[in-house]
Amino acid sequence: MSKPPPATLMFAPAGALKGRGTVWAIEHRFSSDSRSEFDDGWGTLEQAASEEHLAPDTRVFEEDVRSILTRNDSPDIGFDLSINPYRGCEHGCIYCYARPTHSYLNLSPGIDFETRIVAKINAAQRLREALRARGYRPLHLNIGSATDAYQPVERRLRITRGVIEVLAEAQHAFSLVTKSSGVERDLDLIAPMAAARLAAVYVSLTTLDPGLARILEPRAAAPHRRLQTIRRLTEAGVPVGVSVSPVIPFVNEPELERVLEAAREAGATRAFSIVLRLPWELAPLFRQWLDEHFPDRAQRVMARVQEMRGGRDNDARFGSRMKGEGVWAELLRQRFDKARRRLGYGRERVELDLSRFRPPGGADGQAELF
Repeated sequence: MSKPPPATLMFAPAGALKGRGTVWAIEHRFSSDSRSEFDDGWGTLEQAASEEHLAPDTRVFEEDVRSILTRNDSPDIGFDLSINPYRGCEHGCIYCYARPTHSYLNLSPGIDFETRIVAKINAAQRLREALRARGYRPLHLNIGSATDAYQPVERRLRITRGVIEVLAEAQHAFSLVTKSSGVERDLDLIAPMAAARLAAVYVSLTTLDPGLARILEPRAAAPHRRLQTIRRLTEAGVPVGVSVSPVIPFVNEPELERVLEAAREAGATRAFSIVLRLPWELAPLFRQWLDEHFPDRAQRVMARVQEMRGGRDNDARFGSRMKGEGVWAELLRQRFDKARRRLGYGRERVELDLSRFRPPGGADGQAELF
């Protein structure tokens, strides 16, 4: 795969664009040079600010990867292995903690992250090879921990479906996190595995407000559609959890209990929540988004975020990075726990059966004799 070219550069925020989380091609932390706008005396900056900008098109780049399983070394995440069929995500969620990973591609964590998508087209093949390796032992595996495995391009490429087909053949248990209704397409694979305690799905539901969702996560499924997905998965016998994440003070935080109630009514039986994380380039991107959409409360939001992060925009320490610390973080935990108990959510994750695993056959699906 040749390196994906950057999107049309906008070196400074130029206002919101419909269908995009940000328009800022923010420089990443590995950039060797720095660029800034320059007034040439001819009113260029004023003219650029007044012009109507079109959102860059999404471009997908196919990549043959050497491996597809990533081991988790974080003690505060409930799985051992992860599979992410894509790098970058067209959903454009402004809060996505995976945005800084685009820096490793020499691309911007801003507009490039949601318009320059890398598809791991040989993911199923590499998974089959990994599961057939002599020393492999089944572990808790999650699909979509960084970027959504059911983002729009999956409808065409079907990489995630290929991965689940291999897991189904191998009877390998897995969990899946998504905010897309696209997961319903693969119920023919997921439902039988769920019946054998081999699959569980967690749906990310950040807000019930469609207006907020359009600017917070512009190309993800609408809130009512995600609730419908929870219902359809539940009706098919799939255990479903809800992720009310991230919790953003004074933005979606007031809805915490209502989101949990709506998801429980739709059929969710497990719930978890993570407070907003702002690693690396995500912090200035999120600050700019706040100034654009919530100028009346931007400073108050960031003051609360920093209060939960030891006075910083982000705290990467294991143990506190997911929950935060301090009075406000403790208040959120108490609210969440009280609502969880009242609504009857299970406290622990769905327990899956790792004992049924059997190595899959070769590339043609046939098992080897020797």
